[in-house]
Amino acid sequence: MQTQNLGYPRIGSRRELKKASEAYWAGKIPVAELEKTGREIRLKNWKSQQESGIDLIPCNDFSFYDQVLDMSVLLGAIPERYAGFARTHSGTDLYFAMARGYQKGDFDLTAMEMTKWFDTNYHYIVPEFKAGQTFELNPAKLLSELQEAREAGIQAKPVIIGPVTYLLLGKEKETGFHRVELLSRLLPVYEQLLKLLAEQGVQYVQIDEPALALDLTPAEQEAIARTYTFFAEAVPSLKIILANYFECYGDNLQTAIHLPVDTLHLDLVRCPLQLEDILATDFVQKKTRLSLGVVDGRNIWKNDFEASLQLIEQAKAALGAERLLIAPSCSLLHSPCDLDFEKKLNPEIKNWMAFARQKTDEVAFLRKWASGERSEALKAVWEANRQAIESKKTSPLIHDPAVKDRVEQVTEKDTRRNSPFAARRKQQQEVLALPLFPTTTIGSFPQTPEVRSWRARLKKGELTQEEYDRLIEQETADAIHWQEEIDMDVLVHGEFERNDMVEYFGEKLQGFVFTENGWVQSYGSRCVKPPVIFGDISRPEPMTLRWTKYAQSLTPKWVKGMLTGPVTILQWSFVRNDQPRRDTCMQIALAIRDEVTDLEKAGIRIIQIDEPAIREGLPLRKENRRTYLDWAVRAFRVSASGVEDATQIHTHMCYSEFNDIIQSISDMDADVITIECSRSQMELLDAFHKFAYPNEIGPGVYDIHSPRVPSEEEMVGLMEKARKVIPDEQLWVNPDCGLKTRHWEETRLALEKMVSAAKKLRTV
Repeated sequence: MQTQNLGYPRIGSRRELKKASEAYWAGKIPVAELEKTGREIRLKNWKSQQESGIDLIPCNDFSFYDQVLDMSVLLGAIPERYAGFARTHSGTDLYFAMARGYQKGDFDLTAMEMTKWFDTNYHYIVPEFKAGQTFELNPAKLLSELQEAREAGIQAKPVIIGPVTYLLLGKEKETGFHRVELLSRLLPVYEQLLKLLAEQGVQYVQIDEPALALDLTPAEQEAIARTYTFFAEAVPSLKIILANYFECYGDNLQTAIHLPVDTLHLDLVRCPLQLEDILATDFVQKKTRLSLGVVDGRNIWKNDFEASLQLIEQAKAALGAERLLIAPSCSLLHSPCDLDFEKKLNPEIKNWMAFARQKTDEVAFLRKWASGERSEALKAVWEANRQAIESKKTSPLIHDPAVKDRVEQVTEKDTRRNSPFAARRKQQQEVLALPLFPTTTIGSFPQTPEVRSWRARLKKGELTQEEYDRLIEQETADAIHWQEEIDMDVLVHGEFERNDMVEYFGEKLQGFVFTENGWVQSYGSRCVKPPVIFGDISRPEPMTLRWTKYAQSLTPKWVKGMLTGPVTILQWSFVRNDQPRRDTCMQIALAIRDEVTDLEKAGIRIIQIDEPAIREGLPLRKENRRTYLDWAVRAFRVSASGVEDATQIHTHMCYSEFNDIIQSISDMDADVITIECSRSQMELLDAFHKFAYPNEIGPGVYDIHSPRVPSEEEMVGLMEKARKVIPDEQLWVNPDCGLKTRHWEETRLALEKMVSAAKKLRTV
C-alpha cells in the first residue's frame, strides 16, 4: 500500500509567491528573484511531503499563475494576438501578458478569459482554440522542476492536465468546429512529452482528467478511451495515474475502469458510494490499482480516521493492499498551508482542523494503520483523532436552538417581494429617477497600502477605534466626492473598512471563526482567507449600516448598500460538515435579510446583494442541480424579499457561464443584475437574450483583473454589442467586478472613460 498526493498549495505559507509576483509586475524585483521564490516554495513543499511520509510526491503542480495556463504554454497554444509581443519579450512576460493583459509602449493586449475551475473558487485561464489550431511542445518548466526535485532527493511524479479535459476547459474562437476535434492534433504532442518523461527515468505520471466528473457525451467518452489506449501503446513503460475528483465517475464509470492505466483515483469525500460501485464490476479481476481519496482536499476539518478506515478496509478486502494508494480527495491547492502557523484560534476549534501539512500526515497515518502498524505513538494519534471527532459532534459552541427554530419557521411568503418586477420597476423609476444607461460600480474601490496599514495598526493597538474611523471617514468622503465629480449615477462608499467581501461579514456573525494564515489561491496573486463556519449563524447587530448611512449623508445622489449574499458567503467559506449546506445557507440568508431591512429603514433605496458564487456551487452532474438551485435561489430570495417595492435590489455575478442556470437567475428576481462580460466580448449576454431576461442588467465593460485601461471607444463598442441583444432601457454600465485590487490611477482613468461612454450612448 502506497501514499500519494495530487498537488500542494503553491502560494507559500506566508504568501511569498503573491508578494514576489506583485513586486515583479511592479518592476521592483528582477525575474531571477521571482524564480528564486518559486524554487524555495517548491523545495519546501517537497520536503514537507517527504517528511510526512508521502511516497508519490507531485511536481509541476506549482504555477506562477495557473496550471491551465501552464498547459497552454507547455502545448504551445498561444493566441495569435501575442505573437508580436513574444518576439520582443521574455517567456515570463508573455506568460503574464496572457493572464493579465499588457498595456505599454506599442502593445495593448487583452488578457485571456478567466473562469471558475469546476465548482471551486479557483479561477483558471481559458484556452483559446481555432479550427486550424497547432500545438508545439515546450516542456522547459516541467523538466526544470523535475530536475530540481531530483537534486533535492525527490523522485517526483509529474502532474499534467489530460488532453480531453484541457480541450473541454477551452473555448472555440471560431465557428464551425468543436474543440474536441483537435484531439488528433494534440495527442502527438502529449506523446512527445510522455516519451521525454520516460527517457528521463520517470516511473509515474499523474494525468488529471476531472472532465470525468461531468456528464460526457458518448463522443467525449470515446475520446477518453482513445487517448489512454494511445498512451499505453506509445509509452508502455510509464505508469499513468488517472485522477478524477470533485465527483463520481457516474455514467463515465465503464469508460474509466476499462482504461489501460496503472491507477484510477477516486474522490471518496465527494462520492464515497462509488467505491462500492467499482468493486461490483469486473474491475476486481483487473490489475489496475485504486487511489482512495479519503482525506478532504477542499475543507479544513480533521479526517475521521474511523470512517476512512472503513472505506480502506472495504477496498483492501476486495483488491488486496498492494493495489491501493491512500491520498487526499483532490489537490491540496484548495487548502491552507499549515495549521501550525495558527496561534490565536480557539484551541477547541483548532483541534477540529487540519490544513495541507496536517492532511499529508493524515494520509501517511491511514496507510500505516491500515497496514496493521500499532505502535504506541500511532495509538496515541488514533485516540486523539477519536476524541477530536467526538468533541466536534457534542460541543455547545456549535448549536443555537433559536437559530434552528427561525429556519424552521421560514414560509413561502418570506421568499417573495410584494409585487412582480414590472410593478416594482415603475415605482423604482419614479423614486430613483435615473437616466438611460445608468452608471455605477460593483462596490469596492482600491485598497491602497495606506488603507491596509490602518487596519493592521488598529489590530496592533497603534490606532484607537476613533482614530481609525476618522481615517476611513475621510477616505469614504473622498471617494463619494470624486464619484460626484465624474458624474457617476449610483455611488458606492468604497468598502475601505472591509478586509474581504466574505471575511468582513463573517467577523460580524456568530458561528464563524477566523484564521491568521489560512490563505488559499483564488487566481494569480489573489489570495483569500476563507472564514470557517463551525456553528449556527446569527447576526448580533447591524454589519454595514454605519458606513452606508455615513456615505449617503455626504451626497444627494443614491448610494448603494453593499452586501455579500448567502450562497457566496457559504461557498467562499470553509463550511461545517455536520449538517446539510442548505441549512447553513438559510441561516446566513436570514442574517442578511435583517441587514437589508435595516438599510432600507435608514433610507438606502438601492441595495446590492452579491452572489458571484451561485454558478460556482452548481453540482457538476445535471441530475443533482435542481435540488441545489432550488435551495440556493430560495436563500437569495429570503435575503432580498423583506423590502418595499420602491427599494431596488441588485445582485452581481462574475466569471460564470449562465446558459444552464438562466431560469434560476430569473427566479432570483433581482431588479438589476451586473455580470462580468468584457473578456468574453459580451458573449455571455447571449443566454440572457435567448431567455428574454425581463429584469435590468449591467454587462461589465471594464476588465478589472487586468491592469490595462480600455478606451472610451472600446467601452462604447462593447455596449453597442449589448444593445443588439438587450433593450436599452434594461441596460446599466459598470465594470466587471469590484475594484479593490486595482490602483487608483488606472481606476480613475477607466471610470472617467466609462461615464463618458455612457453619456455618448445616451446621444446615439
